[in-house]
Formats: sequence, C-alpha cells, structure tokens
Amino acid sequence: MTDRWKIWIDTGGTFTDCLGVDPLGELRRVKVLSSSSLRGRVARIDPEDPRLLDVEADWARRPPVAAGRLLEEMLFAGCGFRLLERTGERSPGRDAKAFETEIVGLQRRRTGGRLRLAEPLAREATGAVFELRCPDEAPVLAARLLTGTPQGRPLPPVELRLATTRGTNALLERKGAPTAFFVTEGFADLLEIGDQARPDLFTLAVRKRQPLYRRVVEVPERLAADGSVLRPLELDGEAGAALAGWIAALRSEGIRSAAVALLHSYLDPGHERALGDRLVRAGFEHVSLSSELAPLIKVLPRAETAVVDAYLAPIIGEYLERVTEALPESATLLIMTSAGGLVSDREYRAKDSLLSGPAGGVVGAAEAGRGSGFPRIISFDMGGTSTDVARFDGAYEYLFEHQVGDARLVAPALAIETVAAGGGSVCRFEAGRLLVGPESAGASPGPACYGAGGPLTLTDVNLLLGRLDGDRFGIPVDRGAAEARLRELAAAVAAERGSAEAEPEALLAGCLEIADERMADAVRRISLRRGYDPSEYALVAFGGAGGQHACSLAELLGITAVVVPEDAGLLSAVGLGAAVVERFVQRQVLEPLASVADRLALLLDELGGEAVGAVVAEGMAPEAVEVRRRIVHLRLAGQESTLAVEVGREGATSDAGVADIQSAFESAYRELYGYPPPPREVEVESVRVVASTRPAGGAPHAAVTESTVETRQARAAVRRPAYFGGTWVDVPVIDRAALAPGDWINGPALVFERHAATVLLPGWRAVLDDTGALACTIHEAP
Repeated sequence: MTDRWKIWIDTGGTFTDCLGVDPLGELRRVKVLSSSSLRGRVARIDPEDPRLLDVEADWARRPPVAAGRLLEEMLFAGCGFRLLERTGERSPGRDAKAFETEIVGLQRRRTGGRLRLAEPLAREATGAVFELRCPDEAPVLAARLLTGTPQGRPLPPVELRLATTRGTNALLERKGAPTAFFVTEGFADLLEIGDQARPDLFTLAVRKRQPLYRRVVEVPERLAADGSVLRPLELDGEAGAALAGWIAALRSEGIRSAAVALLHSYLDPGHERALGDRLVRAGFEHVSLSSELAPLIKVLPRAETAVVDAYLAPIIGEYLERVTEALPESATLLIMTSAGGLVSDREYRAKDSLLSGPAGGVVGAAEAGRGSGFPRIISFDMGGTSTDVARFDGAYEYLFEHQVGDARLVAPALAIETVAAGGGSVCRFEAGRLLVGPESAGASPGPACYGAGGPLTLTDVNLLLGRLDGDRFGIPVDRGAAEARLRELAAAVAAERGSAEAEPEALLAGCLEIADERMADAVRRISLRRGYDPSEYALVAFGGAGGQHACSLAELLGITAVVVPEDAGLLSAVGLGAAVVERFVQRQVLEPLASVADRLALLLDELGGEAVGAVVAEGMAPEAVEVRRRIVHLRLAGQESTLAVEVGREGATSDAGVADIQSAFESAYRELYGYPPPPREVEVESVRVVASTRPAGGAPHAAVTESTVETRQARAAVRRPAYFGGTWVDVPVIDRAALAPGDWINGPALVFERHAATVLLPGWRAVLDDTGALACTIHEAP
C-alpha cells in the first residue's frame, strides 16, 4: 500500500484513455472525449427544483472509496452545460453549479448521479443528451474523474505518465507557433527547395510544400566542410546591427519562437550556440538549435528538425504547463516519446512528441504478445481517428529519420505506419466512388450515433450491422441519427447512378471492406515490403475499434492468430505503465569500418556511459539502469542510405570484431535487397546507444491451450442479429467480464467489454488465456 496514485493517460484524436492504480492497489479505468467534454442523458428533472437532474452516464457513477477519499459534491463546478440536439445544434450554455452523488447504494445503480444547474431546465429536456465542457485538459479531467478531485484543487500525490497527440495535431493542422528560421547567409530558400524529391511521380497537380516558419533570416557566417571557420559570426559591428534589426522586427510581429540551422554546425556548434544565446537575451521564448537536436551531417533534415521543434515547442510547453498546474508539488510527470520510452517533462522536446500515443500502443502490444506466448507480433491499434500498425520481433524497430505530414525530422521513433482509418472515419460517396476516410469526425461532433450532428462513420457502420451494442457505449447513442445518415448515403449513390437506392447492408459492408483493405495495406508496408511475412506473426488488436476488424484483417493478410488483450480499448495507456525511462545518445563517425574498428568498442562504451548518465539524471537509481541497445549504422562507400546492425544485444559485450559486424551488414543487405553487397568498402556512418531503466514485471506468461487447462464453451448471455457473409445471422453475445481462463467461443460471435468489442468471424475460435487475453485462431467448427 502506498499514498500515491499511479496514473497512465493516452490522449488520442477522439478519446483520452486513462488507467490508474489507487493507493489501495485497485485498478481503475476512465475514458473521456479528447475535447475535454463529457456526455450523458437527462434521466429525470426534479419536479420540485428543475435545476436538479438525475443523469445517465458512466462517469456519473461514484467510484469506490479509495484511502478514505470521497467523491466531492463540487467535482464539476464551473463546467459548462449544454444540450445536444440531433441536428448537432447546441442549446445555449448553462453553468454546472455542482455534481451531487448519492452515497448510499450508488454503486448498485446502473447509472447514477445528480447534476445541479445554475438555471432551471425545461421539463421537455427529459431524455435529451447533454454535454459538459470542462476547463481542464483532457488528461487532467480524466485524472479528476479517477481520483474524485474537484475543479480548482490539485490532484492527490501521483506518478503520472502521459502520451499525447497534441503536437501531431498542431503540425497536421498547421496550428503551431509563429516561427523564425535563422540559416547561413545564401541558404534562405533551403527548406523551400528541399531535396527536389517527388514522392508521387504521376501526380498531375503537384502541391508545393509550404514551410512552417513565418520569416527567414540569413545569418552572415560560414563554416567549411571540415568545421573550420570561413566567416566568423559577427554579433557586433555592422553585421551585428543588421541582425539586431531583424530580431527587433520579428519581436514586433509577435514571433517568439526561433529555429537555428547553420551550415556544418554538427562539426562545431559554436556559432549556433552564440546566436541562440543572443536570441534568448532578445526575448525569444523558444530557441531550437539543430546542432543540439540532430548533431549529424545533412543540413536539410537538421534544419527541418529544428523548425518543427520550434514550431511546436510553445504548443507542447503550454499544454504541459496546464497539466502540471493541476499536479501537487510532490507529483512526478513522465511523458512518452516517439521511440516508446519515457522522459521527464523537463527534458521533453517537441520533436519527440509526434508518435507519442501510438508508441505507447506498440509497447503495450509487445507486452501483451509476450504474455500470451507470441514473441513476434504485429500491433494493430485502431482508434477513433486513425489506425497505427508496427512490427515487433523481440526488439523494437526504430527509424531515426521519419516524416509526419509534410515535415521530415531526425529523431528516434518506432517504425509505425499510420493510415487515416478509424472508428470516426467518414463514409461518403464522391465522384462515383464509395470512400472511407481520410476525413474523421473526431471527438466533436463525432460519429452520427453520438447525437451531435456528425457524419456517417465506421462506428455507425458497425452499429447498424449489429456488431456493436449501443447500450454499452460510454456515452449516449442515437441509432436513429446513424440510420438517417445512411439513408442520405444511399440517396447520393442512387442519384449518381440514376437507379434505385442500393441495399443498406450492401453499402455498409462495402464501407467495411474498403476500410479493411486500407488497413491491410498499412500492415503490408511494415512487413511484406520490408521482407517480412505477416503470416509468421500474431496480430495484437487493440484500440476502441481494433477487435471489430481484427479477424477480417487477419484473413486478408494470411495471419492465423489474433490476440485481443485485456483492456484492449485502453492498451496505449497500459503501454505507458510498461514503458521504461530511456535516452538515446548518437555520434557521427563517417569513417571506414576497418579504420574505426579498433576504437569502436571504446566509442560505444563512451556513448553508453553518456546515455546511462542521462537516465540517472532523470532521478533513476544507477543500479536500475542498463545499456539496452547498441546500434551501428553502416553503408557501402559512396552510398547514402544506411543499414542498422546491432552490437551486443541483450546485455552482451560491445567488443564485436570487424568480421562479425561486416558479416551482419552483409546479411542485412542480402535480406533487404535479395542479393549480396558488391565488393566495396563498408563505412560506419554513425553509432547510437540506448540506455533505459529495466522493465518491470516477471517472465512472460504461456498461452493457454485446450490441453493444459480445463476448457468449456462460453455461454451467451443473449443472442442478437448481426450481419455476416451477406446475410443477417442470430449470433451469441458474450460478456467478456464473465469469461474464465480456458473458456472458448466459436464464431460468428460478439464479445463485448466496457471500452471495446471483438467481432469473431465464422470459422474462428477464441480462447481466454491466463493473461485475460482473447487468443483467436482459425478453427473449423464441428
């Protein structure tokens, strides 16, 4: 027992998932909309005082008392209250004055809670859907619900781990801070010209990328390719006065964020540091230096990384500041990076935030796969806005240069492929084609069935095909609104084709097939196109919508095993609990392997010491930190692209010989290209070392099989019609909470839980293993 909460929160595009362990060791779960809003239904208006409402909502249930703390009456004081009409129009706002709970017997009510408004509500509002808009960031709102902490008060002592898409959304929507870009004189158009690559050769309407910065400033300085000074940086005199004029003009425009990328600064960062100090003294609040963020050759990716970091730093900084304002002084805050590790809020950089949420899901999927006896997995995270897939083969696969939207940056990240297909993906008919995504309904207005005027989405499709239960959503569901949007889609198809309206089920099934194919192609990009056969992996499905599409996706890819973990709808938050505090340290080498071999081991050990020191500086005990991975990036002389070779994985020594490294490079080359490398000199481009705390937890669990446990067929609580194989079928509905290890289910069947649903297709069998995961395999039913 401890006096501190442990809370793990992942904020996605639609939902924010929260898991917490209270001081008594009990696991709690909360899911809220990422728009910091809560929705419910008005069950009853007090006839004596119409300001008092009995409400139906999951969040209105009083959680169990933890360590003597009670849910307080003023939990939602100050939040805005408004009704949601079916059309999506919202009623005039009313302030929620208090949230009252009934202490006696409240846990025995299916829905409970009482809301007091500042103004009376009309009797006709009984049964209407309402929304509470809270001033907190979504993670703080979730933590308040979890701990019963009212508005205006700090959370209890807590160890908080956080993943967020805030930076990603700001980048994709181009809502970052106004930024100035400082670059060596003569290179003002560096990022506009780019590398002249054309990602789509056959696009007729070429769209030129627009830079993220608002102003560019040419700096009179120059280093040579060997790092020597050709033209010193002048911060005084005539050149310094001109630079000061630029700085003053930028400040007058309200620009407070700057990116600095000077030529060859990776060899000598002196000029960048001096200019950065000058900018800070001049009043710039955020200054990003390329030599600190990506101290490697290639000015273009260095510059882009610095600009992205400066563009997003104020957004991320303000977001974290609003989160920390709700934390007590004793709290600790760790944030997930794109590489799947944790860093403190003090050391967190915006450039490391872009795959923060998806990385937590990969960590959680890897743990779930190992626990169920599958060391090789493909993670399939289908949320409300997008789907993220990644491959895990005993170790995480990293990218050290990646692209998000139009931005390329040098930063370690898990190799995650993202496709804009999620539960909120909009289904529409356009230019004679049925389309699914990439547009998403997001958290607001959300899918049509959320009752806020949203469009037809994949969530609505699954609901109308009987694969979801509207009574099990965490928010009120309006099936009629989804049906209305479906009729609009059918009418659009009929008008385009000049024929009778198509069968509704055919349209819905077509939407599912399109979405499944798009997601399958994303899996192929991280497997088949890199030389890996997906049929040799298990598919770990999670996210709010992952279990609904897992079996159909597996059939498209030839995968025969699917794992749907416990808490599948919150697995990214689970991954935060399993993640380790880690740091990367890198060094540019650019020398032949033969000439650097005698000092390679020493270099790796030196970098390992730096990485370990960085983790210890985060407050970790030295004995709990280890060098986890040593990566050498090699290439043929004269080649630009590199291949990564691991040295001393799993704690082995780092003194691998030249022959071993050369052989590993040749094997990696042959596996990637299908033929051996030509007889050319091999060059060491760079080396990277990863140090981290040791993972918590014990040995992996073995998967349950029918021969090791007593098995029984799960009993269905009810049966209901659902659409499978072109027809409506009466299928069993299983409550996952009622299953015991060894229980098995034959498809077609539906398995429902609080925050997710699993659709078991005909020919599949699911067994609950001893980790609480559903292990699904292709099975010929008797």
